[in-house]
Amino acid sequence: MALIEVRNLTKRWRADRLALDDVSFDLRQGEILGLLGHNGAGKSTILGITLGMVRPDGGQVVIGGHSVQDDRARALGQIGAIYEAAHFYDYLTGWQNLRVLCSLSGWWDEAEAKRVLKLVNLEQRAGHKTKTYSHGMRQRLALAQALLPRPKCLLLDEPTDGLDPEGIREFRELVLKLRAEFGMTILLNSHLLAEVEQMCDRCVILKQGKKMYEGIVPSQQKKQTVFQLQTRDATKAREVIRTAGATQDPTTNLIELPSHIVGHELLQQLVQAGVRVDAWQPHKPTLEEFYLGLTGA
Repeated sequence: MALIEVRNLTKRWRADRLALDDVSFDLRQGEILGLLGHNGAGKSTILGITLGMVRPDGGQVVIGGHSVQDDRARALGQIGAIYEAAHFYDYLTGWQNLRVLCSLSGWWDEAEAKRVLKLVNLEQRAGHKTKTYSHGMRQRLALAQALLPRPKCLLLDEPTDGLDPEGIREFRELVLKLRAEFGMTILLNSHLLAEVEQMCDRCVILKQGKKMYEGIVPSQQKKQTVFQLQTRDATKAREVIRTAGATQDPTTNLIELPSHIVGHELLQQLVQAGVRVDAWQPHKPTLEEFYLGLTGA
């Protein structure tokens, strides 16, 4: 079931350039979806439209059955977000910042705020002024704000940008905990392909405002369809591969299987044809390989 439905979004910032060109995708209940693309691909524009901060020229975003464009309050009442850089009142404590920012929406629950601060590992520093916080602590405070009150979905815009490796790992573990223990649905916009690969179930890849891909993160696909072959009988092997309906990349020697055959069957055909197989092993492309190949970067 889709919690967020992005439908045919079109946005033009200038007369000669589309920022978004009829983009559609779904964010399913309980999943973590990565939104990927180069600078200017349209990722932040999609988040801005989803948060009601940008008006699309066409299409709409529906959250929990409510259109952001037609029923903004009900739609946005179901999500929390870290959007662009987190800003706090540095002369106030973390606790005071949460109270002030939550009061803007007319909501405050002290017990819930304490629970969330403990969840993001800030309960010991909640009484300290935010000007003393590290960048990682500020990001965790921003996440605490996004979690008050309990949303069904989180929108995270480059949440690990500027964090050191330890901070990135801590934030990643926190995001995965939110999904595992609370069933949180998360839309993640990130340039860090390795982080998306470790956190996300599926991804959407954009290029120049167009959707290029929506599906499972390639390295997480269960069905193995690509294999690496090493052989001294390259000519004979190519004939067997062609006859089987598979394709072989002449540069990498990677073999992509058709849907009607599995790896050990093609290996058997190669051996029976007299091909001397030195190595035959499955190959799962990394998200980086897939992304760069798809976008031509």
